[in-house]
Amino acid sequence: MTITRFCLIRHGETDWNAEKRYQGQLDIGLNAMGEAQARALGTMLTGTQFSAAYASDLQRAWRTAELALAGQVAAVPATGHFILPAPALRERHYGVFQGHTIAEMRIEHPEAHAHYEAREPGYDFETGESLTAFARRVLSGLAAMAREHCGGTVVAFTHGGVLDVVYRAAVGRDLSGPRDFSIPNTGINWLHLDEDLWRLDSWGDTRHLAALRTALDEATL
Repeated sequence: MTITRFCLIRHGETDWNAEKRYQGQLDIGLNAMGEAQARALGTMLTGTQFSAAYASDLQRAWRTAELALAGQVAAVPATGHFILPAPALRERHYGVFQGHTIAEMRIEHPEAHAHYEAREPGYDFETGESLTAFARRVLSGLAAMAREHCGGTVVAFTHGGVLDVVYRAAVGRDLSGPRDFSIPNTGINWLHLDEDLWRLDSWGDTRHLAALRTALDEATL
C-alpha cells in the first residue's frame, strides 16, 4: 500500500469572515489580519519537504499560499510552477446565499436557511452546489493529487467547507451531521490517504498564531 500525506490549510482571515458573510466562490481577498496569519504560517512550514504545493484559485487561498511559502521554493521540486492551481479545492458555491450574512439569510430567506441549517445533502442554494456534489468534487480532486504524487507529501491551501468534507471522510462522519470541530483560519491539518481510505493525523494547529489575536473559526463561510 502507498500512503500520500496531505498538509491541508485554510486561508487567512477576510473581512467577510469577520462579518459572518457567505463568501462561497466570490473572490474575496485577505484582510490585514489574514496576511499576517499567512506570514506567521510560513514559520511552521519551514523545513518541511513537499512533493507539490497546490492552492484553490480563489485569491484568499492563493495569496495565503504565496505568503506562507515565500522563500521556500527549495521545499518543492521544480515542476514548472511553484504553486499549482487547484479549482477542485474551491469553496462550495453557495448560490443565492453568496454575499449575504447569516442574519440576513435567516430573515430574508427563512425556508432556504432552514434547509441549510439541516445540512440537507441535496440542497443546492437554488443556484449553487449541493453538499453531495461538493464533497464528490473535493474528494475526487484530492484523490487525483494523491495519484499524481503517490507516496509523497502535498501541501494544499483551501477553504473551510473543503476541510469540513475531508475531516468527515477521515473520521467516518456523515455529511449531514452537525459540526463539532473547529476550522480556524490558517490552521494546519495533517491527514493521509491510504489507497481509498482517509486518516486523520492532527487537526487545527494554530501555534503560529500565538502572537496574533485568536483566529476566526470557520462558520460555514
